[in-house]
Amino acid sequence: MEEEYLKKITTTIILVALLAISFFLLRSLLLSIAFGVVLAAIFSPIYRFVLKYVKYKDASAVIMCIFVIALIIIPVWFLMPVLVNQSIKIYQSSQQMDFVTPLKTLFPSLFQSEQFANSIGSAIYSFVTNTTNSLMNSFSNLIVNFPELALQLVVVFFVFYFVLRDQDLLVEYIQSLLPFNKETEKRIFKSSKDITTSVLYGQIVMGILQGLIVGVGFFIFSAPNALFLTLAACVSAILPIIGATLIWVPVAVYLIIGGNSIAAIGIAIFGSIAWILDHFIKPSFISRRTEMNPVLVFLGMIGGLLVFGILGIVLGPLILAYLFIVMELYRHKSSSPVFIKPEEQ
Repeated sequence: MEEEYLKKITTTIILVALLAISFFLLRSLLLSIAFGVVLAAIFSPIYRFVLKYVKYKDASAVIMCIFVIALIIIPVWFLMPVLVNQSIKIYQSSQQMDFVTPLKTLFPSLFQSEQFANSIGSAIYSFVTNTTNSLMNSFSNLIVNFPELALQLVVVFFVFYFVLRDQDLLVEYIQSLLPFNKETEKRIFKSSKDITTSVLYGQIVMGILQGLIVGVGFFIFSAPNALFLTLAACVSAILPIIGATLIWVPVAVYLIIGGNSIAAIGIAIFGSIAWILDHFIKPSFISRRTEMNPVLVFLGMIGGLLVFGILGIVLGPLILAYLFIVMELYRHKSSSPVFIKPEEQ
């Protein structure tokens, strides 16, 4: 008996030690591994569609890798020179921009005091210049760290390939590690799949759609540096709370100050369409698919973003979902759950 207990203790210690060593070994690759898994989750429906016709898992996974690589490289190849050029123009303009005069023009009663107007103008100038400096530093870091970035991308696509090809085996293996009964495992995997799908498509895909809607307005009404602004709108629309409003409102104000009111109104119309999509359609889509209280989805996305970065938008709600699913199973009460809706029979 004591020998059996000692074996269990020894095995546990070895397992914990190996897990710790493996974590430090893969720590610099964890973001790339997670990104590969997320990509696999996004393109899994397309992979299964291809698999129906190709019949071979390896060939289908290779086709998906080529497709995704082309999806990334082709736009980058054609748009990157324009994007870099527009970024440099915005950086140069931000270093010479006068923020005091627009403030006095828009809010004459509020900025009557010259000292107050200069203080606010200086604060805005510092924020804008720091942001544009960070942007240019990011471009510089991409060039300097290109070999490391290329290696990380190789890891992303290796993970993407193997997760696509062996996704059923991976799910089966993870289920074998969970200390739950079959019913609990089924519910956990169903919820995690629904949450991952809804956040990926509801937050990321709909966010990009919002940015593109605003971008159409930028191009139609000839906003300066429209490509850069469209990309910025797509990124800001993906992030919870921030939204594409952060981009199109300042652009509309800039056009009004410049005397181009018609273009400002047109961009505001497209921005309002994106705002309606963000505040009415997207939240209902996410909460309906996840069977989670919208407050939990919101808090999970914000907390995940702060802790894990951009991937936390997916990981945050997923972690909270696991927590409350296990809590519902633990409490065994007949009263209606507050945070997780009961699964329909």
